[in-house]
Amino acid sequence: MPTLRDVIDLVESWYPTRYADDWDRVGLVCGDPDDDVRRILLAVDPTLAIADEAIAESADLVIVHHPLLLRGVHSVAATTPKGKVIHRLLTGGAALYAAHTNADAPDGGVSHAMALALGLVDPAPLEADAIDPLDKIIVFAPVENAEAIRRAMAAAGAGAIGDYDSCTFTTPGEGRFRPRHGASPAIGEVDRLEVVDEVRIESVCARHLRERVLTAMRAAHPYEEPAYDVIELASYADSTRGSGRIGRLERPVTLQEFAQHVASALPETAHGVRVAGDPDRVIETVALCGGAGDFLLDRARSAHADVYVTSDLRHHPAGEFLDSVKSSGDGPALIDVAHWAAEWTWLQVLRERLEDALGDTVAVTVSTTNTDPWTFRV
Repeated sequence: MPTLRDVIDLVESWYPTRYADDWDRVGLVCGDPDDDVRRILLAVDPTLAIADEAIAESADLVIVHHPLLLRGVHSVAATTPKGKVIHRLLTGGAALYAAHTNADAPDGGVSHAMALALGLVDPAPLEADAIDPLDKIIVFAPVENAEAIRRAMAAAGAGAIGDYDSCTFTTPGEGRFRPRHGASPAIGEVDRLEVVDEVRIESVCARHLRERVLTAMRAAHPYEEPAYDVIELASYADSTRGSGRIGRLERPVTLQEFAQHVASALPETAHGVRVAGDPDRVIETVALCGGAGDFLLDRARSAHADVYVTSDLRHHPAGEFLDSVKSSGDGPALIDVAHWAAEWTWLQVLRERLEDALGDTVAVTVSTTNTDPWTFRV
């Protein structure tokens, strides 16, 4: 039986919180990490309706996309809307966890899930993130101490490359030094030149782990003053992480047909599917962004997408963009869908991941409660 801490560790291995935007508030909102988890409910919004659904289903954990406490509050009393949600969950024995902007960009995240729901072939980031900054750490050590130093650096996180860990490279050489007065050398004598059989150990590490790896290396090293280099490596685009997604359809269709396909692939909402463009236009390359995505309008255009699908397109940015497309004769049609419906597609992917990892020890359910704020249109 996994604990809440076990489930959180699993979710954060897929969607590390360090990738969340600075303004975001992700992670555990309420609940005891030592509690057992038997049932999980997945939802987009932490509303009172979702809390009621969780209690009715005896869920021990609710995982949502949108944070409950995004902006500061001074009270979570049950007399406030947010406090009422927390009290309802805690009195019913359910924890609450939010994965927001940290779940937007990776493969298996919100935009990638939306691309899969729309049937895109070979979806890739529309605007790729730079890969995590890497350092190469090089240290020189006596031969007999090399293995202990390699193990210590690996335990601190160095040498992790893709699905491999403990990756290092070692070459032999000679170390020369003379301890000065005041030194307490591990090898040799004060004021005497020493020549030691040493090795050069090289390993990469994520830049945010630099100090941890260096601390571990120094602790394992026999020398008072180990010789080492830290080289910051050039960054490059990450093919698995970035804003939005772009891919192609299995066969070209008209914009009218594609819009109908979008409507059938996403949950039905009062918002519906709004379209700007020639209904007979041929669509093959599709760009999209789960959630509010007008910040990628120009990127969708430069990527030569035939249509760009997103949510919350504002009047002026959309109108100005379409005017520029008309004047240049080059640019995508636009499709605007409900924010909730687009991001709901991620819940299906998250459920599959949880079920694959946890097996039948935990029941995982996707909420079908429509938490889109709009209920009907006239």
